[in-house]
Amino acid sequence: MSMNSKGPLAGIRILDLSTMIAAPFGATLLGDFGAEVIKVEMPGKGDSLRQMGPFHGEEPLRWPGLARNKKSITLDLHTEEGQQILKELAMKSDVVIENFRPNTLEKWNLGYEQLKKANPELIMIRVTGYGQTGPNSSKAGFGTPATAYSGFTYLHGYPDRPPISPSFSLLDYITGIYVAFATSTALFYRDSHENGTGQYVDIGLYEAMFRMMEFLVADYDQNGIVKERSPGLSGHSSPAGTFQTKDGHWVVLVTSSDRTFNRLAKAMGREDMLEDERYYTNSERLKRFEETNGIVADWVKTMTRKELQGLLDEYGVPVSPIQSIEDIFNDEHVKERENIIEVAHPRLGKIKMPGIVPKFSDTPGSVYRIAPDLGEHTEEILKGILELDETRVQELKEKKVI
Repeated sequence: MSMNSKGPLAGIRILDLSTMIAAPFGATLLGDFGAEVIKVEMPGKGDSLRQMGPFHGEEPLRWPGLARNKKSITLDLHTEEGQQILKELAMKSDVVIENFRPNTLEKWNLGYEQLKKANPELIMIRVTGYGQTGPNSSKAGFGTPATAYSGFTYLHGYPDRPPISPSFSLLDYITGIYVAFATSTALFYRDSHENGTGQYVDIGLYEAMFRMMEFLVADYDQNGIVKERSPGLSGHSSPAGTFQTKDGHWVVLVTSSDRTFNRLAKAMGREDMLEDERYYTNSERLKRFEETNGIVADWVKTMTRKELQGLLDEYGVPVSPIQSIEDIFNDEHVKERENIIEVAHPRLGKIKMPGIVPKFSDTPGSVYRIAPDLGEHTEEILKGILELDETRVQELKEKKVI
């Protein structure tokens, strides 16, 4: 593991003031591709993600994957000296990423307008539950409640049971991708346009999910339909869903186009369905969703998972086994793609984590730095970037500013 980055974002410095998952994940993605990410944490406490499970003994297991390629500096932003140090760091940085409630940084004299005076080229990415404006802007925002607010949770589950939330922090990770996208876009504008300058970007957690549900908006707007919860892709494509094979395995099979269904019908030996007005188009099959799915389910049960996969691969029909994490660890395709990598860890020895996504041909990303211990790089940053001497650093320690 190289300790030096040569990725496409090398030379970009980011101050990551955020905590937990959404915004920090975005900063991590940028770090994967070479940005120098300096994580600013409270002295003695650090990011609350450090205390979030799962654990191995006392060691948090999410931290290594979510905080890789970052440096850690402790800095108490409640103090005037801490605020001044952050301003000085902002003067020598390109981006600040934060996820405090609206106006929190302004109260500390660290809002965008205040930092922009020190560095007009600065970009600030602001992530909150509901955005910087609107009647809900001051509310506490976490991923699971924001997922419910977005309309996503309403769709998931079975009609005769309560709606269900995702089993992990899906919205936070999606928002993190928007954070990385927004940062890259703002940097491109600043650096490639003649009059480009810094700016701030406002992201509400719920908006990241809502943006992905254009079908929901259009269907209600044009047809007055309130889509109710249902499992799988009902209402979009038919057949589609989860099916069980002869040997008891579960697979997901989807025919998102008529062309795909044509291939499935031929694989099933049911070419008659292609000329039957009840089944020959997706719109007609959707009217008989349960019936059509039942035909496919009965057919799937006649084959083992291996037989089914081989046959449908031959015909070009999208199907996948539903894999557990154990299955994924043993999957040859996952290994070939380096979707799981192993890095050194100071206490666990080694730990596996997701690899780099996406894969660049000429400027690939890399994991060049393990996740930092709290304040591991404080002195390096203060002395190296701000050129503070040892006396001043010790003074800040005594005052508990760092």
